[in-house]
Amino acid sequence: MIPRSRAFAWLAQLAPLLLLACSSQVHRTTTDDAPAPHVPALPTVVAKAPAQRFVIIGDYGASGPEEAKVANLARSLSPDFIVTTGDNNYPLGAAETIDENVGRYFHDFIAPYHGAFGSGASDNRFFPSLGNHDWYTPNVQPYLDFFSLPNNERYYDVVRGPVHLFALDSDPNEPDGTGFDSVQGRWFEQRIKASSAPWRVVYFHHPPYSSGPHGSTLGMRWPFLEWGASVVYAGHDHTYERFEVDGLPYIVNGVGGNDLYELVEPLPGSIVRHADVHGLVLVTATETELVSRFFDSRGLELDAIHLTR
Repeated sequence: MIPRSRAFAWLAQLAPLLLLACSSQVHRTTTDDAPAPHVPALPTVVAKAPAQRFVIIGDYGASGPEEAKVANLARSLSPDFIVTTGDNNYPLGAAETIDENVGRYFHDFIAPYHGAFGSGASDNRFFPSLGNHDWYTPNVQPYLDFFSLPNNERYYDVVRGPVHLFALDSDPNEPDGTGFDSVQGRWFEQRIKASSAPWRVVYFHHPPYSSGPHGSTLGMRWPFLEWGASVVYAGHDHTYERFEVDGLPYIVNGVGGNDLYELVEPLPGSIVRHADVHGLVLVTATETELVSRFFDSRGLELDAIHLTR
């Protein structure tokens, strides 16, 4: 029999280990405070990846009060990172305006950051995609100089916890093409089919489906569902609109700061439409569920979808 004094001493040594194990288990299921993991050069997914919260903004890069409201809301939500659906730098994608349009509001998410509005992030937490206004400057050189992104920087993929991000370039100026069978399309097909992430989030600028004045971009109706996408986000039309096509959500999110557009006759599959508010999308993802919420710039929730695995 173990003497009582030795038993108490042994339990005292064991208690911190039991407490650490319990704390670790709680942390893995938390959606609000999980730290953003390091992004590997070749994305991989590990078991029990930490939950992630991220913001999606689109057509936002027009410095002024509306962008400021959306940026303030984004920061108040404490996201792990930010994604954009293009048009980061109005009006012409110029080097003279990109820091004012992007760095002023989001410098603390960008690494490395060399602008005039303070220090940047220690790790990059800003993952934009290209829009037509970014392409108005030849070769989108200011964009390439301002950001440091994977692959060729025009289209790329990143893994963050249970989420595999795929940023595509839908602009006709993309040198690797924008068709599903282009160089870019074949790269994407290979990467998304090889992904083991629970959630595969695709985003770019020109929407495959839209009831806005720009309308649908038929050339971007790639076989996303067949290839394994979980949800597709776009911008270009300055509206918020959610479609469901063959069970796959397509979301237009172009209300990040520039002037709003009017919706025309809704297309088949259009479920929710807003054309009178600026705002953003907040995504919360764990290994078993993904929730996408649309908030206006006042913080009012106007739409939500809940995907489970």
